[in-house]
Amino acid sequence: MNTISRWLVGARPKTWPAAIVPVIVGTAAAESELTYWRALVALVVSLSLQIGVNLANDYSDGIRGTDKDRVGPVRLVASGLASPRAVLLAAFVAFGIAACSGAIVAITVSYWLFAVGAAAIAAAWFYTGGTKPYGYLGLGEVFVFVFFGLVASCGSTFLQDERITALGVGCSIPVGLFAVALLITNNLRDRPADLLSNKKTLAVRMGDAPTRILYCVVVSIAFGFLLYLALLRPWVLLGFLGVPLAVSPIKTVVNGAKGQALIAVLGATGKVQMVTGLAMAVGLIVGK
Repeated sequence: MNTISRWLVGARPKTWPAAIVPVIVGTAAAESELTYWRALVALVVSLSLQIGVNLANDYSDGIRGTDKDRVGPVRLVASGLASPRAVLLAAFVAFGIAACSGAIVAITVSYWLFAVGAAAIAAAWFYTGGTKPYGYLGLGEVFVFVFFGLVASCGSTFLQDERITALGVGCSIPVGLFAVALLITNNLRDRPADLLSNKKTLAVRMGDAPTRILYCVVVSIAFGFLLYLALLRPWVLLGFLGVPLAVSPIKTVVNGAKGQALIAVLGATGKVQMVTGLAMAVGLIVGK
């Protein structure tokens, strides 16, 4: 594996929709005239945080030995493709890019964004970092919903309108739920190894069957919430274009797929989130 491929694997592109979609949807939900550079900076911040948390997770799980018998995609530290120090440095570089980019809009829009940015970086690090990582306590899904749903999507709307709106908050809910579905898939796949390493994710705490049900419920609620949003912007129903893509991953999860089969579900869930998010964004713009 060459250097570029190695670090691309570590950055985990299949999880990027969780960072891209909130910015697109949140920006489309804005009522003001679009300020393009703010939207671009929001995208840089969100994507940098996603890559940063992926690398930080790689580092923390690697040095703890959690990834020793991993079924999912290759991890840099556990596989020996990169040293722990190099992965840690890369994570901090990603967080640094997010911080510097966020500082630009914070100075321009609101100094409160400094606090939001600091909280987001702290949440990214302490997911698996520190002495008591919340990802090991079954709280990962909660924080993902908050930061890759409410904060990222509402924040993108706020950068345009400079205020929090009902539409912005409403749009952040399905966006956050799809991000949660991604994490549920990931934790369901890793559940057997996490049990052995005492990593008590929500999937470990709930058990296999309830976690599969949770995945289906979360995806269903995400789509169902579009009906409420349609009361504010009817064209947001274009988001239902993602439903056909959700059928296959839901069937795969319900049928008890494990290990490698769930890697495909992770990618499929990312596609569902991306297609639904883009369709929602188009609907929000058309319906203005």
